[in-house]
Amino acid sequence: MTITVSPVYLFNAVTNEAESAELWDGITEKQLGDWEGEWLPELFKSVQKLHRAGIERRHWPQSRHWNWRKKTEALQGMLAQPGFSIVCNGMTQGMMILDTVMKRCRIEQQKGKELVYVDFVENAPWNRPDLHDPALYRGVGSVMINAAIAQSKELEFKGRIGLHSLPQANSFYANTCGMSDLGMDANYQNLRYFEMTPEQAEAFIAKGTQP
Repeated sequence: MTITVSPVYLFNAVTNEAESAELWDGITEKQLGDWEGEWLPELFKSVQKLHRAGIERRHWPQSRHWNWRKKTEALQGMLAQPGFSIVCNGMTQGMMILDTVMKRCRIEQQKGKELVYVDFVENAPWNRPDLHDPALYRGVGSVMINAAIAQSKELEFKGRIGLHSLPQANSFYANTCGMSDLGMDANYQNLRYFEMTPEQAEAFIAKGTQP
């Protein structure tokens, strides 16, 4: 696999400074090793902490059952479902899988048109404010959405993207990303479906991906 690396920036909430990072157009053994060796133990500790504090399960990380190795192995060689990852300070900070073929727009003004669908996107546990205070790096989600928009433009979909959101991320997609909330999808685990128009994509890019 040939990986293209693009420079990006994340905001380090501990040092209060922007930090150089890399956007990789792939998910490699490096990412899967970081997920198994660093993400999973940290996630386990966070869940144990929430359990001891008496926090209800519905407030626990809703992506905790995702298996990135299985997801990635299932997509080997499938060009229609590219992966992306962010590396900062030598560690994988986020991963994403897109679907560029199977989905179509639902929002009325672009109904039926092609879009890039964000199948899976996850932040490292130490970057999540619901698990760590302060979260280490901010901006991972925004960089990923920007990458999805770029992929959409490259495919001549004009920045159109869509996704189903885990409840803990609804506010991010609605407020930070400015996507259209099309409500609960009874056909998809009752998750909210969000879609971005070309105009919303341009507004998001103009705002910048950093906090």
